[in-house]
Amino acid sequence: MSVSLKQIRYFIAAAESGQISHAAVELNVSQSAVTAAIQQLEAILGVRLFDRHPGGVSLTPEGSRFLLHGRNVMAAVEEAMRVPRTSNASASGTVRVGVTYTVAGYFLPRHHARFARNFPNVTLDLYEASRSVIEQALIDGALDIAVMLVSNLEARDRIQSEMLMRSRRRLWTPPDHPLLREPSVGLAQVAEHPYVMLTVDEASHTAGRYWSRTTHRPNVIFRTSSVEAVRSMVAAGMGVTILSDMVFRPWSLEGQRIETRLLEDEIPTMDVGLAWKRDAALSPATRAFQEFLSLAYTGGGQALTE
Repeated sequence: MSVSLKQIRYFIAAAESGQISHAAVELNVSQSAVTAAIQQLEAILGVRLFDRHPGGVSLTPEGSRFLLHGRNVMAAVEEAMRVPRTSNASASGTVRVGVTYTVAGYFLPRHHARFARNFPNVTLDLYEASRSVIEQALIDGALDIAVMLVSNLEARDRIQSEMLMRSRRRLWTPPDHPLLREPSVGLAQVAEHPYVMLTVDEASHTAGRYWSRTTHRPNVIFRTSSVEAVRSMVAAGMGVTILSDMVFRPWSLEGQRIETRLLEDEIPTMDVGLAWKRDAALSPATRAFQEFLSLAYTGGGQALTE
C-alpha cells in the first residue's frame, strides 16, 4: 500500500495545529476523515506518529522525522503545480468571474491567491451574485466563467459545468444534544427538535427538496442568510441544522462548541464547480483559470488541497 498526498497533507495539518478538530477545519473536511488518514499512514509506516492526550495531539520522535519529509514532499508538489503545464501559461488579460456567497467565503480565497502567483498577468474581476443572476450573466456574456454551487444549476442546456469538489451535509448540534446519544439519527428524529434554517445560496430550497422525500418537516424557529448566525444559534442550543462540511467550523464566534453527526437519510452533497456558457469560445486567460482549478482538483472530485 502506498502513501497518498492526502494522507501527508492531513498529517501535516494535524501536526501544525496540534488538534485533529483544528486540522479538519483548515482542510474543510470532517474530523473522522483526518483521523482515518493518520491511522492509515501510521499503519503503512508501522510507527506511531502522534501521542494523543486530552488537549490534542503531539508528535512522537518518529512523527517529527516524518514531518520534515512530508513537508519536503508537499513543497515539491506545490513547485510542480507552478510549472507551466498548458499553452495558457503566459496568458494575460481580465477574467470576469461570478461567485456565489458560499464560494466567495469558504472556497475561492486560497485558490485565488495561488492563481495570482502563477498567472501574474491575469486579473480576476470577481462579482458576487445569486445563482440565477450568475446563470443569466453567463448566458448574456456579461461574465466569462463562474465558481458556484453547480448542484443548483438550472439552465443546463445553455450552461456547461465541471464539478470540482463535493461537500457532505451533516447534522450540526451543540455538544450536549440528545441526538448525539442516539445510535442512529434520521430526519424523523431531527424533526422533533427546533431547527435553524440557512437561506443563503438557496440552502433552504435544497433542504426542502430532501425533506420533501419524507413525511417529516423541520421545526424551523428561525431563518437567516448568515452562516455565522446559524453557527452561534446551534452552539448556544437554540436549535440544530443540516449544513455542509465546507462551511463547518467547530466553534461559534462566542467560542462555543459545535458537533456534527451523519444522518441515515440520503442527503445530497453540496457540489462546487465551474460554469460557463455552453459552446463559448473561452479566452486564453479564462481557459487558464479553468484549467488551473481543474488541475488542482485532479479532474474533479478530490482536491490536492484537501
